[in-house]
Amino acid sequence: MELVRAVAQTSSSNTSPHCRYHVFLSFRGEDTRKTFTDHLYTALVNAGFHTFRDDDELERGEDIKLELQKAIKHSRTFVIVFSKDYASSRWCLDELVLILERKRVSPDHVVLPVFYDVDPSHVRKQMGSLAKAFAKHQKTQPVQKVKAWKEALAEVADLAGMVLQNEVDGYESKFIKKIVKVIGDKLSRTPLSIGPNMIGMHYRVEMINLWLQDGSTDVGILVIYGMGGIGKTTIAKFAYNSNFKRFEGSSFLENIKEISQQPNGLAQIQTQLLYDILNGRKVKIHSVSAGITKIEDAISSKRVLLVLDDVDGMDQLEAVVRMKDRFYPGSKIIITTRRARLLKSHQVIKVPVETLHYNESLELFSWHAFGQDHPIEGYIEYSEKVVDHCGGLPLALKVLGSSLLGENIDVWKSALGKLEAFPNGEIINKLRVSYDSLQDDHDQKLFLHIACFFIGREKDYIVKILDGCGFYTIVGLQNLIDRCLVTIDECEKVWMHDMIRAMGREIVRLESEKPWKRSRVWQHKDSFNILTEKNGTEAIEGLVLDMHMLPTNSLINSNEIFLQTNAFARMHDLKLLHLSHVQLSGCYAEFCMGLRWLCWHQFPSDSIPTNFPLRNLIVLEMQYSGLRQVFEGTKCLPSLKILDLSHSHSLTTIDFSFCTNLEKLILVDCEILVDVNESIGNLERLVYLSMKDCKNLKMLPENICMLKSLETLIISGCTCLNEFLIEILREMESLKVLETEGIPITQLWRGRSSCILSSLPCSLVDLSVWGCNLSDDAFPWDFNNLSSLRRLNLGNNPICSLPNCVQGLTRLYKLSFSKCTRLKSLVGLPKVDVLDIEDCISLEKITYQSSPGYQTSWWGGNHNLVEWEYDYKLEPIGRVDVEMINLLGLCNLESMAPIRMHKPSWISEKDDWSPVQGLYEAGIFSTFLAGNDVPGRFSHKSRRSSISFTVPLLDHQIIQGLIIFAVYASSGSDFPYNPLTRFQGFHGHMITRVRNKSKGLNWYYMPSHYGIPGEGEDMIWLSLWNFQDEHLEGGDQVVVSVCMQPCFQVKELGIQLVLVEQVSHNMMSTTAHPCYPWDIGFIGQLLPNYLFNDEDTRDNEEEPLDDRAIGAITGSHHNLCCWDFLLFCYSVITRLCQ
Repeated sequence: MELVRAVAQTSSSNTSPHCRYHVFLSFRGEDTRKTFTDHLYTALVNAGFHTFRDDDELERGEDIKLELQKAIKHSRTFVIVFSKDYASSRWCLDELVLILERKRVSPDHVVLPVFYDVDPSHVRKQMGSLAKAFAKHQKTQPVQKVKAWKEALAEVADLAGMVLQNEVDGYESKFIKKIVKVIGDKLSRTPLSIGPNMIGMHYRVEMINLWLQDGSTDVGILVIYGMGGIGKTTIAKFAYNSNFKRFEGSSFLENIKEISQQPNGLAQIQTQLLYDILNGRKVKIHSVSAGITKIEDAISSKRVLLVLDDVDGMDQLEAVVRMKDRFYPGSKIIITTRRARLLKSHQVIKVPVETLHYNESLELFSWHAFGQDHPIEGYIEYSEKVVDHCGGLPLALKVLGSSLLGENIDVWKSALGKLEAFPNGEIINKLRVSYDSLQDDHDQKLFLHIACFFIGREKDYIVKILDGCGFYTIVGLQNLIDRCLVTIDECEKVWMHDMIRAMGREIVRLESEKPWKRSRVWQHKDSFNILTEKNGTEAIEGLVLDMHMLPTNSLINSNEIFLQTNAFARMHDLKLLHLSHVQLSGCYAEFCMGLRWLCWHQFPSDSIPTNFPLRNLIVLEMQYSGLRQVFEGTKCLPSLKILDLSHSHSLTTIDFSFCTNLEKLILVDCEILVDVNESIGNLERLVYLSMKDCKNLKMLPENICMLKSLETLIISGCTCLNEFLIEILREMESLKVLETEGIPITQLWRGRSSCILSSLPCSLVDLSVWGCNLSDDAFPWDFNNLSSLRRLNLGNNPICSLPNCVQGLTRLYKLSFSKCTRLKSLVGLPKVDVLDIEDCISLEKITYQSSPGYQTSWWGGNHNLVEWEYDYKLEPIGRVDVEMINLLGLCNLESMAPIRMHKPSWISEKDDWSPVQGLYEAGIFSTFLAGNDVPGRFSHKSRRSSISFTVPLLDHQIIQGLIIFAVYASSGSDFPYNPLTRFQGFHGHMITRVRNKSKGLNWYYMPSHYGIPGEGEDMIWLSLWNFQDEHLEGGDQVVVSVCMQPCFQVKELGIQLVLVEQVSHNMMSTTAHPCYPWDIGFIGQLLPNYLFNDEDTRDNEEEPLDDRAIGAITGSHHNLCCWDFLLFCYSVITRLCQ
């Protein structure tokens, strides 16, 4: 039960750098200044707390002076002393409102109400002496101000406070001591120290914040994992600082791995944990087991937030899981680690940390290199090179940026050159921790092989080669993935971060100063020197040489250089050899006997010499070779599993008898290959066969049906294939993937094209008939034989509508219609995860059998697409439902002038003139009209870009909608390409936010289509929003704001509530999408509030963390760098809404 066996010391500071005062005292001077408050002030000061109190006893009019506003802003804790006449002071009430506003925007600030001689219920309900005070205020003060005071009193009375009569029998001195202790406990839990310039941090932390604030009584565990230097600890600190005040106890324990390895490390960790959770009370621990008992007692009595940073061992986390039931309900545990598989997914929430985006990387680097958010003039090009080198890794950006701070351009050039040869040692040492923590040299050697030779290769390819070298590759790869050293993408290719690769190669380089004594040689210059000087050694296990990659100033002509085969004679352990554009002369009889992988691009000979010792070879790649045949005479390669002769344009025939155990055969673009030898039928283990683009291939042997293990067959581009017996395919009981792209279907099965698709094997899961000249009548009525299909590509065929047979494919994952230029409608689509409609230029309408849920779509060139169910519908204003037209007050529809419309880039790259359109989107109807004569009547109007109003109280009506208009014009500003961000700004995006302040709800909407006013002209954006009954209710305070890019400016804004009788709930029932503004959860919260200039948003202050964002399409913006994220939100939200 060793909780936190790997935990470290906290990194707390005693005071926030932004706070000048520990405590701000708010009180009614005439009541308690010289008595209770004076004694409390003295006690706080004596306890070491820097305390603010206002010594001016005079009433100072209506407004709080600036000094007090600043003191409130720069105080950590507020003690509000409620006395009988507290509410009679307008000054005190205004002060209270400001204090609560400060608390809302900063979770670090604590408010402690002290009820000195007044009952909390009287404060909450304004009874007793408070009732008398408010009777006077209502006669002299504005209604809104009195309402704000009452709400503030009710809010503060609900906070956990201290009541004199209920504490220590009413003894004031004891009461004051207790207050001081409470303040001390709260101030002892301070935010962690985090460096400035937290680039990209807010939205990376947002999901964690929502989890911490979910209100659940379950004990939750969340794991933040990723490679070293990627920002795991920073993210955890950021989340901790934002939320620790919400818990009764909290502890952030850093560097667990390091501390736990020290003498008495476990006891040190336990002591720190208890000190934090018990709010600074020191507990002596005599043994680890005794510490466990005390920790269990501490965590079982209060709701705690525990962060365990840099956990490395499974036993550490298993201890936490075993103690999970001992934590108080609602407690949360956050773990940061470099290991992705420390806990099973069902036990925890896992959050992978991704690298920074390019714009974020450039900004972070610039702060460290230049002290500002962008490079200075003359350094942009070099800054971009460094940022590219770092690959979005925050550690590298900070280290390299700091190392170049203040240096001249010559130093920068030299540093960049050095980085290409020698990676930065500080970065490498921190990344190497993950390598050193691998459990044995087996995994370390496996990692080094991948770092030097196999990045970007398919997992199965690597497994076959390295298993043949004595590795247990599958489990080894899993261990590397667990340590975040490698990743495997959706195409099953193995990758690693450039900095991780550099770390691995640096480890090999440090084996010896002499390249020929190293285990792996990947630098082409080193390989060339070793082969020319013939000084290779048995230490070399792998070597790469591409003659075209030698330095351009080396004066070497690769076409004239012949290296000698005996240069390999001393490399007895060479197993991995990758050559390109290399010519060898000499005898191969004593060439490396143990080769497992031979990749020789541009092999010059017309056949492989028979004395080439390849008996142990597993993979043979000879792409772009001069081979006419593989071997002259007989040869046996019993271990060969993969043969790739792609782009061998002289290859005429292959006898497969030399490789009877072959599993993968790749013959792409062997352009003079006419037929395939019948010996292919003997390859019983063949799983993959690709003859793509063998343009002269005419026949396949009939015995190809004997390939019972074959799963993938690719004959795309074999345009001369005369006849292919489809019946043969039915006998291939293992066939899963069939690609026949570019082959007219009648060519494969003459006279029976209408039946060909229904004759395919039922085992297929992936079928591509792209460009097979399939018309609508080529499809059967159903695909009963293909019910297992997961991917179907019907692209570039002359179909006009969705084939009926496709509707029944309920297991489809991806469906593609790209370049179906005659396709007009896709009605009744089945549910698919990925839909490709790119370049379907005639497509007008898409509908589904049921809601498609989250769907990834590839689009572009869909100029005529006007309706996409669950996304949008665009139709001429004359066709819009009459009820909608009447609600908006529109008339004279036939005389409305055409406008210039911006459409999404995937529909059109240019802005087109069109008649006025109606746009249905996300439960919102929009239209754009030329001019500034707004139709209809509006209860609220403003010349600003925001409007605040209070929803009226209604007796027999309910609010079901909101009509918003905005008149806008061109501002004359451009949105040019920004060389620092590599981003071209969009023309005129706009966003509307509806904010219900009373309920903490936000809705955001950015129309996908919008009107563009001409120079000197105005444009009207008119929208109708549909709401649920409870979204807007009487008494709610609402702010409507519109924000546009700098090229547009808002000239007027107005709103009108849509009311219906309670018996009628069918408003807008005829809209294309009968839904409410989109419920997107946290997405709306991620939109920066400084986009909106409404009066209740103050500089440098954030929205309350518990505000809920209900709807969004993203928004417009005054800061170029945020647009990448807004566009990301747009794509995510668009699909989430479905």
